[in-house]
Amino acid sequence: MRFNPKARIDQSQIETRSGGGGGGSRLPIPMGGGGKIGLGTVVIVILFVVIQQFTGSVGGGGDAATTNTCQTGADANRSDACAVDLFTNSVQDYWRTAYPQQEKGAYEPIKTVRFQGSTNSACGQADANTGPFYCPNDRKVYLDSSFFKDMLEGQLGAKGGTFAIGYVIAHEYGHHIEDQLGVLGRIKTTQGPKSDSVRVELMADCLAGAWARGAQQTKDADGNAIIEGLTQEDVKLAIDAAEAVGDDRIQKRGSGGVNPDTFTHGSAEQRVRWFDRGMTQGTIKACDTFSTDKL
Repeated sequence: MRFNPKARIDQSQIETRSGGGGGGSRLPIPMGGGGKIGLGTVVIVILFVVIQQFTGSVGGGGDAATTNTCQTGADANRSDACAVDLFTNSVQDYWRTAYPQQEKGAYEPIKTVRFQGSTNSACGQADANTGPFYCPNDRKVYLDSSFFKDMLEGQLGAKGGTFAIGYVIAHEYGHHIEDQLGVLGRIKTTQGPKSDSVRVELMADCLAGAWARGAQQTKDADGNAIIEGLTQEDVKLAIDAAEAVGDDRIQKRGSGGVNPDTFTHGSAEQRVRWFDRGMTQGTIKACDTFSTDKL
């Protein structure tokens, strides 16, 4: 795939931060031997933002914003950071149309906070090792763009690719859709193969698939198509990213074994299957993981 070079990035949807951090509550990151970040960090942290609704942990302060030089699809074709911005525009344009068609009320747009180093959120402090997450306390998506090379492709062994970035962004915005629907407030069980946390994560994968289904129809504020030339190979890269963050894949890479009783996000097979369900059916109703026992 490529971005339409003429597509204009709506910077009002992006908050760019550099450096900063300090103060506030730290994310509860499990540490491996020698104080290094464990391979389970990325999935644990995404679950963390759901748990925050019940613990009420809030980080202090904000960081000064820096100038965002990403302006067009041409910039996004050259830079993963700018790709994050334009994927944000695409995902929100999709839900701006799809949400009111399927649910009561309008879609409520939010912002992606793209940062370097560390930053504060209303769910605690984030840094490059935490992985992308949605914070329901301030309704923003947070990510360090180095995640895609350092964590997703590096430690987790995904193949990467531009559309894999889109999958990650769409998954986090799937959590925002869940938040709007009141789904996040239903979380009671946080571990296990059929836990509420697994259901929330698989639903977000499905909602990401729904966006992928309509990605080439998304447009910027001027009516220009955002994404062009999406291929089956691009979709495979997104699926590969979904597999890479399956609980079983991460547990095998970390300890060599698999314990479903500690699952928080679902297996690689489940994540791919629910993403595919979203792509084939393309509706919020089809993504309702709480109405089925067949995860």
